[in-house]
Amino acid sequence: MAVEWNRNLSTGVEWQDRHHKELFKRVNGLLDAMSVGMGKDEVDRVFCFLDSYVVVHFEAEEQAMSKYGFPYAMEHLREHTGFIEDVAALRHEFAGGATAVLVVKVQKLVVDWLVNHIGGADKKLGSHILKSETATHVRD
Repeated sequence: MAVEWNRNLSTGVEWQDRHHKELFKRVNGLLDAMSVGMGKDEVDRVFCFLDSYVVVHFEAEEQAMSKYGFPYAMEHLREHTGFIEDVAALRHEFAGGATAVLVVKVQKLVVDWLVNHIGGADKKLGSHILKSETATHVRD
């Protein structure tokens, strides 16, 4: 049961879409592992990836929000914070031992994030970045 990247999720911002595609690749690794009963082993790798994803990707988005004066920055930052807290809670639960229920929780969290955050908040940010960059190039 792969999660498919599609053009509807594209923000049009090259670095942002590249980061999102990498997340899709990693989530699909989890889903593939789960389909053959190896999901528990894969969860730790997903957590490690999410740790680096949060640092690199969120920081890049937050810098873009500041640079371009994104009017919905506080709402977007709250979504980032909520995701970080959710992942931390799942990682804490994972430290107590991997279970099939935990693997499903991790899958649900990340898949929901892909569909809802990228398809909503990140597309709104991407649109703002593109409009801001276009306006800057027109003035140059």
